[in-house]
Amino acid sequence: MKQLVRRIGRSLAFVLPLVLVTTGTLAVAKVSWAPPATADVQSLTAASDAQAPAQPAAAAPQDVLRARLLRELGDKSPAVALTDLERTMDRQPALRQYCSSLARELGQAAVRKYHGDVHKALSYARPVCDASFAAGTLAPAN
Repeated sequence: MKQLVRRIGRSLAFVLPLVLVTTGTLAVAKVSWAPPATADVQSLTAASDAQAPAQPAAAAPQDVLRARLLRELGDKSPAVALTDLERTMDRQPALRQYCSSLARELGQAAVRKYHGDVHKALSYARPVCDASFAAGTLAPAN
């Protein structure tokens, strides 16, 4: 009898936390955390936007970084731009999602800088952002 009770206790000790975690996760996933988008909220937002003074839209951080890197590539070399890209990704991890596209654009710009000389542009390639720079040098220009 003791063995049966002990076995049931061990089974419950193993299964109960799994059930609780699973049901808790499902409950959290089912709850709508965003407020409902109603016409009243949208009209209030539109009215407040209409009253706000016209301000120039600030450029997104990835666009500012893109412009700076392309300027560096044009003025100095692709190596300087890639080093700056790598350092920026280390300092600002929020921009990592744009790393591959930025490196690819740098690769295309390097090919343009060297007047279509892909081999010269590829000589600067390093494994920054999953070698997207090299992919950009080999991709057709958009």
